[in-house]
Amino acid sequence: MRNLDLLEAVIHDGGASSVAAIARETGIPVASAHRHVSALVSAGFLQTAGYGRHLAGPKLRALASLVDTKQIVAATAAPILDRLAAQTRCVVQLGTFENDMVTYRLKTGRGSGSLFTRVGMQLEAYCSGIGKVLLAHLPNAAREAYLKTGPFIALTPHTITDPDILRTELMRVRSQGHAVDDEEVDLGLRCLAVPVHGPGGTVTAAISASRSITQALRLTEDELLTLMKKAARTIEEGASLA
Repeated sequence: MRNLDLLEAVIHDGGASSVAAIARETGIPVASAHRHVSALVSAGFLQTAGYGRHLAGPKLRALASLVDTKQIVAATAAPILDRLAAQTRCVVQLGTFENDMVTYRLKTGRGSGSLFTRVGMQLEAYCSGIGKVLLAHLPNAAREAYLKTGPFIALTPHTITDPDILRTELMRVRSQGHAVDDEEVDLGLRCLAVPVHGPGGTVTAAISASRSITQALRLTEDELLTLMKKAARTIEEGASLA
């Protein structure tokens, strides 16, 4: 376990401190720390960075590249979203952002077969609740670059197509902590979406709950949002992302 503790400490340090300094910080004898670090370097998990400092080695970087954080989130979220769908009687989905598009990774709930989305499908981000959440939490430069690709195609008379209006909408989404798709993708369908946060507060994914306008009478919007935000926090904790 000392090897793993030391490896974690070196990675968190980011090459700022010497092995001796890290050893003193973690309570590991300096001689033992040097021996463990030498073994980790030989195995390729660390590499030297000069002046007694070390960084992640080629083997550790290769292993890290195999980890699909978004898929870990989806796997963790599956049973949580099943429960949310049963509680709310909504079609519940989880999506992530790739190449300016929303990728749908989970879909569950009664009536999910009648909703046009499917797992693995990509949809334009500007018109959906999940897409608005993901766009709202992009870095400013990335969000502005996306908005410059507008004006956008109207899927219904309610779709926001003007980049300036969409910018204002995204600022509102970021401020209030959720997004609304009010018949913007499909007439008669209303959707709420909330973010799933990752390390450092970044937004890794978003979850949505979709229901017809007539279904909205069963559960108030505030009640639905409370359940959705609770589910999002549970996903974050389960995936060790928060």
